[in-house]
This record gives sequence, C-alpha cells and structure tokens, in this order.
Amino acid sequence: MDLKLLSGNGEKNETVSASDALFGREYNEALIHQIVVAYQANGRQGTRAQKGRGEINKSHKKPWAQKGTGRARAGQANSPLWRGGGKIFPSSPDENFSQKVNRKMYRAGLASILSQLVREDRLSVIEPITLDSPKTKGFAQKMKGFGLAGTVLVVTDKLEENVYLSSRNLPDVLVLETRELDPVSLVRFNHVLVTRGAVVQLEETLS
Repeated sequence: MDLKLLSGNGEKNETVSASDALFGREYNEALIHQIVVAYQANGRQGTRAQKGRGEINKSHKKPWAQKGTGRARAGQANSPLWRGGGKIFPSSPDENFSQKVNRKMYRAGLASILSQLVREDRLSVIEPITLDSPKTKGFAQKMKGFGLAGTVLVVTDKLEENVYLSSRNLPDVLVLETRELDPVSLVRFNHVLVTRGAVVQLEETLS
C-alpha cells in the first residue's frame, strides 16, 4: 500500500510504501468500539465513595408514630427515600473499572483505525519536524503550511524537546511518540500526520 506524503506546502505528490496488514485492514467497528471503551475505562480511578444507610449520622428513632398522624409511615431518618438519607447501592472507593483486552485484539483494533483513516484521507505521512528553538509561532507556521483544517495529531518516532515545547500551547495540535499512541487520540483528531520513522515503528509493533 502507498501512503500519501504531505509536503510543507500542503501538496501530496509523492507516496510512501507501507504494510497492507497495518494500513489496508478491513473496518471492524465492534473491535474499535471495544478497545476505545476499554482504554477509557482503564484510565478511570475508583476513588468515588458514597455513604450507605448505616453510615449516615442521623437518629435511629422513629420520626413519628406509625398511625394517626395522617402522614406516610417512616422508620428512620436515614432512609434512602428521604433527602439526606443513605444510598441504596453506594459506590465504594475501591471500585475497579478496568477491562482486559488481549494484545492481539488491541493491535488489530489500532490497525483497523489506521486503515480507516487512510480510506477517509485523514492520514498522511510527513518528514520529521525540526525546530531550531522552542517557539510556538514557528511550529504553528509549519502546521499551517500543511493546509489542514481542524484538529491535528502528529505521530513521530522520536519527540524532540523543541517540538514538544513549541506544540504544547496549541489547543488543536497534539504531538505523540509512536509508543504513546492510543486509540482515543486516533479517533478524536480530524487529521493524523505520521513521520516516516513512525510508519516503520508502527509496522514493527502492530503488524
């Protein structure tokens, strides 16, 4: 498979050969959904906690008589039906949200996402981005030269310090190394730019 090489002026005249197993895989929506949900779930922390009925600091005395008042019968003020009462099924602070995804499935899901990005013309190969000094303006001009509208994800084989410092203030641009690539970022951004070296690393890792 040939991937389009995007030059600094936004032209796609050249191509870069890539693996069909990685960039030519069929679209598997169910698998992509599974790995995206699992990735987000594994990032959650089970730190939330709610109080049950027995943990509410209220009197256990019967609020009023069972009969004769005209009101609904009530046993305790910590009832879950009352305002300020305990929860029926409270969340515990040690709740585990993690989901297991096999390595083979995870790699296949990433390959399916990359292949769909190629079919939608949202993925392009670029030359490595270099900057002489950490200047956000210089990096923004380079990104503007690609002529892409919307959010942009840049995947590089090696993240230089000047590129990292220059890109972190841009809200619509994210620069990641190949080893940091995740399915949520691939799905979230409108365009994905991959360097030549990153293509080789992805083929070695995911193929």
